[in-house]
Amino acid sequence: MATYKIQVATGNVLLAGTYSSISITLIGTRGESHKQLLNNQGRDFVAGAVDEYEIQCARDLGELLLVQLHKEAYLFFPKDSWLCDFVKVTTQQGKTYQFPAYQWLEGYGILTLREGAAKTLADDAGNALLLEHRKNELRTRQENYSWKEYAPGWPRCIDAESTADLDNNNKFTVTKTTIFALRSAKSELELRLKGFSHQEGSWDSLEDIGKVFWFKRTPVTEYVAEHWRDDDFFGYQYLNGVNPVVMKKCTEIPKNFPVTPEMVAGSLGKSTTLQEELKKGNIFITDYKILEDIPTCLLNGKPQYLAAPLCLLHLTHEGKVMPLAIQLSQTPGPESPIFLPSDPEWDWTLAKIWVRMANFHVHEVNTHLLEAHFCCEVYTIATLRQLPMCHPVFKLLIPHTRYTLHINTLARTSLIQPGGVFDKATATGRDGMLKLLAKGVQATTYTSLCLPDDLENRGVASLPNFYFRDDGMKIWNAIHKLVSGIVDLYYKSDAAVQADVELQAWVHEIFTEAFLGLTSSGIPSALEAKDALVKFLTMIMFCCSARHAAVNSGQFDFAAWMPNTPATLRQPPPKVKGQATLQSILDTLPEVNSTCALLSLLSVVSYEPGDLRPLGYYPDQHFTEEKPRKLIADFQVRLDEISKEIEERNKRLPISYFYLKPSEVQNSVSV
Repeated sequence: MATYKIQVATGNVLLAGTYSSISITLIGTRGESHKQLLNNQGRDFVAGAVDEYEIQCARDLGELLLVQLHKEAYLFFPKDSWLCDFVKVTTQQGKTYQFPAYQWLEGYGILTLREGAAKTLADDAGNALLLEHRKNELRTRQENYSWKEYAPGWPRCIDAESTADLDNNNKFTVTKTTIFALRSAKSELELRLKGFSHQEGSWDSLEDIGKVFWFKRTPVTEYVAEHWRDDDFFGYQYLNGVNPVVMKKCTEIPKNFPVTPEMVAGSLGKSTTLQEELKKGNIFITDYKILEDIPTCLLNGKPQYLAAPLCLLHLTHEGKVMPLAIQLSQTPGPESPIFLPSDPEWDWTLAKIWVRMANFHVHEVNTHLLEAHFCCEVYTIATLRQLPMCHPVFKLLIPHTRYTLHINTLARTSLIQPGGVFDKATATGRDGMLKLLAKGVQATTYTSLCLPDDLENRGVASLPNFYFRDDGMKIWNAIHKLVSGIVDLYYKSDAAVQADVELQAWVHEIFTEAFLGLTSSGIPSALEAKDALVKFLTMIMFCCSARHAAVNSGQFDFAAWMPNTPATLRQPPPKVKGQATLQSILDTLPEVNSTCALLSLLSVVSYEPGDLRPLGYYPDQHFTEEKPRKLIADFQVRLDEISKEIEERNKRLPISYFYLKPSEVQNSVSV
């Protein structure tokens, strides 16, 4: 006779408990127990509870490998769902086994959990029972998580028509859903009360624009409203705004952007020339060529306009990035003048507004939706389909997939559906957005997604006052150190990486489904070495957490003052200089209801609506061994240090940069 002490933990969220009957079967190297009911006096399996039981077996089961939890009907109670966090089993010899779950068991059925030590496929070689469990787990997952094409040329996505089609493991909690809905309703209510959300026509004045969301003002929104026309703030946003990944070093003026030394001499000053600044590496460029040929739509029955501008910038000796010249098309000529800081005030302001509008579309569609949301969705699905729970890579990545399927399904069924915000508020409308994102897939590269490579490739690694780079590299290096430690624990050689067929299927599925098998992307379709695996995992964890935060969390801050980030413009790009006025700019900026439709959305999605799990906070303990948990603890210490370093740095800045503060960065793409 053998006695086992059992602990069963129920998740600590609303509606996590169950009224169903729960039984357990233990499976070890010497056999398995009979199914035994887990039942104490009073109610068992309440949310947040850890229930303890003692069961008897006819004999010692040896090393425990699996436990089975049987959820069955109890009396007259209806079917419900139960969130099981983990099961712990202690033998009469005092040895404890932990079986992580962190899964919902919906309705009635059996949940089979294996002992929590991370194991690759090679580690299970020779154990037919565990090999069969891996195989069955993946077969079930691949049946539950299937792919579909949302639009031609897009990354594949989860086959779900609505969030109701997702299982509870991938849905918002009741608390998060409620907060999200209330915040959306509050933004809409505020606009309706002010009479703005259905008002067509131009804004009467710039001051009227500031009356929207008057009680949502923050130090950043106030700074933007005051400084949006300043050239140094225009340049600052390429470093520390919501799209800090588009500016590149310029070593030669492009032929289709014929800026002459004479044009910019006044801006550069008498002590230098354009050629000298090019040689010094102080000239930069942003090129929005990807917007060429993207169709536009009608808003309120009126045509909208889009441009594909080029913008030349200069790093001054004071460390500021200043715009030097702007051309609003890719084709130079008499009808595409080059705008300069020396031009009349409103001409130059209007040219910068056109660049900011182009930046909005590239940021929102490609930097944000594509590279953060939809690529990270593929990382999530591939992890669920190709890696069993016991795989070390699954354990490492699963915290960084939380809620991603829910938020993206919500986006596809509301935000980007016909009649959604793109059709209500942007120049491209939904049809143009679909085409722009497909072009973005063709342009996305592995280099652009790996922060150190991207900074070097764009020639911006040494720019001063580049807080996105400073904070991002600290986080990248911290993640890289954690990942390196985990990979070293579970892969002893490059050959071990090559031989892991589950891992290879996972990376190949990402290559195929996120990047459509494009070898031009540079995304690996297979992993041949440990360092390649470390880099790939670091990229995924960084993009799912920090990079998404950097391009998402400041959206409302920088767009609340709409002229700084218009989503559409109602007049075509100017073909001559000298005609812009404040009134012509008001007649060009988005109409009142278009402005409100966009800001209502951004006020909701720019901030985490409750249930925050900041970067490195892993309450679900998928790793049960001491060594990986020590690595995670060290990672958390470093993230805390980075947060404090950012706080100290921000005290000295006129405008704080806090979007990559680890304590405010979500682990996953969840909003």
